[in-house]
Amino acid sequence: MNERSEKFLQENSEQSKNPLPKNDRKEIFGWLMYDWANSAFYTTVISVLLGPYLTALAQADVGEQGVIFDLGFLGSITAESLVPTALAISVGAQVFLLPILGSIADYTHLKKPMMAFFCYLGVTASSLLFFVSEGHDYIWGCVLMMIANISFAAANVFYNAFLVDITTEDNRDKISSYGFASGYIGGIIMLIVNFATISYAETLGITKSLAVRISMLLASLWWGVFALITFYLIKPRKPAKNAPKNKPLLIIGFSELWKTCKELKGLKWTMMFLIAYLFYNDGIQTVILNSSVFLSQELFDEEGRKTNQSFLLAIFFVAQVAALVGSLLFERVSRKIGAKRTILVCLSIWCGVVIFAYGFLTNTFQAWIMSVAIGLVLGSTQALSRSVYSQMIPLGKESSFFGLYEISEKGTSWLGQLIFAVVVASTGSYRQAILALIFFFVVGGIILIFTDVSKGIKEANQISISEEALLEHA
Repeated sequence: MNERSEKFLQENSEQSKNPLPKNDRKEIFGWLMYDWANSAFYTTVISVLLGPYLTALAQADVGEQGVIFDLGFLGSITAESLVPTALAISVGAQVFLLPILGSIADYTHLKKPMMAFFCYLGVTASSLLFFVSEGHDYIWGCVLMMIANISFAAANVFYNAFLVDITTEDNRDKISSYGFASGYIGGIIMLIVNFATISYAETLGITKSLAVRISMLLASLWWGVFALITFYLIKPRKPAKNAPKNKPLLIIGFSELWKTCKELKGLKWTMMFLIAYLFYNDGIQTVILNSSVFLSQELFDEEGRKTNQSFLLAIFFVAQVAALVGSLLFERVSRKIGAKRTILVCLSIWCGVVIFAYGFLTNTFQAWIMSVAIGLVLGSTQALSRSVYSQMIPLGKESSFFGLYEISEKGTSWLGQLIFAVVVASTGSYRQAILALIFFFVVGGIILIFTDVSKGIKEANQISISEEALLEHA
């Protein structure tokens, strides 16, 4: 793209349609605070406490490998596979919902209100988990978990799209990495609070079960309270496109989703990058979502102990600290070797992690080492992927394209989660399931190797220029 085209694109897209300045420190701070807010919920509730808690309730009700739902020829949902199955269902709903929400947001000024709606729907559902206790409540717990997980991902569609609104391309690697870093700091603080709550439950005069429920409630409220800063500081943008008159938003969402899919087909390299991301991030999210259940069911059982919630919180604390370091470290590495090569290095480490978990993890000391390795590559892989993708999509269609992206963003692994649940249900082994995930890292990495990111950025810019010219002519 020549200098004249760049000037045309900048003047017409940013000044005429979006007069608000980019790289404003207050807005960037507000944007960073949302990762600080929601990561505490995701780390504590989804990644650490809820899975083992609901699994323990189910096993107490029907037995360790008891059947909860008999699906006939489709098999059955057991106490062990209940949580992975519920997560897979929630992700299946997101595959349908998220791209449509993104398409609607591109046509309206509702990006910020829609983000706030799903944020607080998730906060409400997650807070209600406090009332899930003994008996058959674990079924309702799974329902609330699905609502919270869907809402978390839906809000992230608009959150990620705001990255394009508030920053210029040269700052996105840095700001995206700082976003994940702020999330890890928030997660670390909440993990410390929850670790103290559970570890000193008897001193506080409460049961371990109640301490777990209080910890999940605190993380949910943390999400809701600190998100207020985000919604106060981030300013809504004027939509790049005007919605057709007398046409319901839902119809607009479906039609725009169809247009986005057709447009993605014409963006060869963007589509390849998205497919690569869908694969390797499926693997990442499935590892994170199931790591606490994996440790409690495989490691502790083999050592003849019950699940240790304090240990799980501590090990995730270590992973969060390592992730904070890794997100900043690998951002520096990407400046030297490029974002794509840095992501490939991280994927190689991910392959080593699942192989180690399957064949070599036998004690808690090794679990500490593995958590450090996971943390170092967790945030860096996702932050750099988000930044690269944001440069490979046309201007004015950020929400639509991030709706597709969010299908495999935090908490939205679908095929990986499904395979994990099926392997656990059929073999009764979490080790077999964790090893199966290496497929996603290998396939995603191979596709990424053959993806030309530079050409993808040029293709997206050319489409943006063409559409700007058409609008200017009209």
